[in-house]
Amino acid sequence: MAIEKKTIRLLILEDSQNEAERLVSLFRNAGRATRVHRLTSSEDLADALQQGWDLLIAAPSSEHLAPSEAIAAIRRQAKDIPVIQLLADNDSDGITEALALGAQDALPQGEDERLVLVAKRELANLEERRARRTAEVALREAEKRCQLLLDSSVDAITYVHDGMHIYANRAYLELFGYEDADELEGMPMIDLIAAADQASFKDFLKNHQHLEGNAEIACAGVKASGKTFQARMSFSPATYDSEPCIQVVIRAESGNAELEEKLREISSQDLVTGLFNRNHFLELMDAAAERAVKAGQPASLAYIRLDRYPSLLAEVGLAGIDLLLTDLANLLRGHFADEAKLARFGDDVFTVLQAGKTPEQCEAELASLLKKVEGHLFDVSGRTAQTTLSIGVAGLNEKTVKAQEVVNRAQRCADELAEGNALKLFDPADELAAAANRGNIVAMVQQALENNSFRLLFQPIISLRGDSHEHYEVLLRLLSPQGEEVPPPDFLNAAKEAGLGEKIDRWVILNSIKLLADHRNKGHNTRLFVHLSSASLQDQTLLPWLSVALKAARLPSDALAFQFSEPDAIAYLKQAKALTHGLKELHCQVALSQFGCAINPFNTLKHLNIDFVKLDGSFSQELSSADNQEALKALLASLHAQAKLTIVPFIESASVLAILWQAGVNYIQGHYLQGPSQSMDYDFSAGDE
Repeated sequence: MAIEKKTIRLLILEDSQNEAERLVSLFRNAGRATRVHRLTSSEDLADALQQGWDLLIAAPSSEHLAPSEAIAAIRRQAKDIPVIQLLADNDSDGITEALALGAQDALPQGEDERLVLVAKRELANLEERRARRTAEVALREAEKRCQLLLDSSVDAITYVHDGMHIYANRAYLELFGYEDADELEGMPMIDLIAAADQASFKDFLKNHQHLEGNAEIACAGVKASGKTFQARMSFSPATYDSEPCIQVVIRAESGNAELEEKLREISSQDLVTGLFNRNHFLELMDAAAERAVKAGQPASLAYIRLDRYPSLLAEVGLAGIDLLLTDLANLLRGHFADEAKLARFGDDVFTVLQAGKTPEQCEAELASLLKKVEGHLFDVSGRTAQTTLSIGVAGLNEKTVKAQEVVNRAQRCADELAEGNALKLFDPADELAAAANRGNIVAMVQQALENNSFRLLFQPIISLRGDSHEHYEVLLRLLSPQGEEVPPPDFLNAAKEAGLGEKIDRWVILNSIKLLADHRNKGHNTRLFVHLSSASLQDQTLLPWLSVALKAARLPSDALAFQFSEPDAIAYLKQAKALTHGLKELHCQVALSQFGCAINPFNTLKHLNIDFVKLDGSFSQELSSADNQEALKALLASLHAQAKLTIVPFIESASVLAILWQAGVNYIQGHYLQGPSQSMDYDFSAGDE
């Protein structure tokens, strides 16, 4: 059965109409229906970005719009549009610059077959990202609906983990006579079972943990007051907050078979102003976020706070402030179009949701509102009151997953307007800088990636066997906004948890390649060892991306050795095997670090095509005893028998050098020789004299 392929929505930045049409024909000849728009100016790009696009192909240059400006505009508006930058020739600096700016790939103009292959890859990746975002929204909606069903169920329901309550709905609390779920959290369920039934309940619970499916038990429950009642409990396996547990549904066995129906119809309106209330507005925000993700429909949120609210409240009183708020609500109704969703979000806060508009498109209208309110005279029971507004604005787009994040962004913008009577649009760079200044390590990492402000250090790896190569390990450092160095384990672990490991690796690779090319052009026969995180081991797009970067650099591929740790190799052995095979096809060297800590390290090694093995640092710190020296010699002998070059790190004194030389170590590294430095300036010839 033939599957219809989706039409590609293609942006082309190309001054020549004929060349643009030729590019389109490439895709159509490849069997892909294409809808295309040729960009002619920055204004044209701004208008085009209001719609959804799948790909941008940029010519080497344009008289009307610089490719770098187009890439920056896409990143600034958080549009998920992959960019392929065409170049006048196979210039390494041009490719590196395009990749650093945010292009997904860069290749010489005229390599049509390669262009189509690269485009297909990026379109496939785009579809996967969109599908993931849609799935995440759907999952949150499903979880939200499930939670609502649990909360409103007339059945008493609890979730139990290791015999302890982790959740109980309102019906369960009422059944046992408790006011608040916090009273039950962490309490053993057996405490709610009558003493006469506790032994049988324990046995039932133990047996149920080894069974699958549902099971029931009848026993007596104990209310908080001490009163007992007969109940039938149904047990079934479940998960809550992603943790495995047991769901327990309890039905009291009363003669009347009482059924309590709870009708929680919360009004969608604020009683004072007649606008939507906070809860309903948040539901509207969730729906707008879903439309932004699924249909690419943008929306804007204006967070409008009254200035001087405490003073106004003191001046006109509670009844007077209600009159003022009602007057302001009517003013807002008259100012915004009928399609805008207006709400009273808090005591002194109104919110406006406008579908189909970006924050920039709303700016003039909101600025006009500021002037209108500033000049308005509010009539409060015969008295005149005046106020102004502070407005923060944030947008919903195809990358928005949580509507609450948008509310928080708009609120922060409003909070930053200390003087009042002003308007501020959310800027991701401002938020990132503020979070970094507050000590948020993930924000520091994101800022370093965006501003290209990481620091690379180089530590020499020195041969004990007369190798003429100059070897350095590349080390990454991050400085806080205050100029203090963040400990590498802290920011690398934080980056890993935030899903930034892959981006950091690519930043290090690109900058290492650039610095290495410059260094080798000065006559140095240098090789760099570059770390790969566990994220890169799992990244199937790394090898094709690396191939482009290496070809652009015009470096001998073996001038780079890619290094990953033994623990990561064990955890992702299948991926590590595929990666080492691919790196060998690219003629790169491969190193395995932290070697020797596994129960059987050679079991891992036999699956991987490794050139260098760097022993774990503990080996060089335990050489004072003869037994440890013999163990090291045996380990090295086994590695050398497999033709592996060995590196021993953390050399902190001269006392171990003779031991390592006698043991046959190929390379050594440590502060005794030279610590990490910003320059590749170690005198490797000193060891040959």
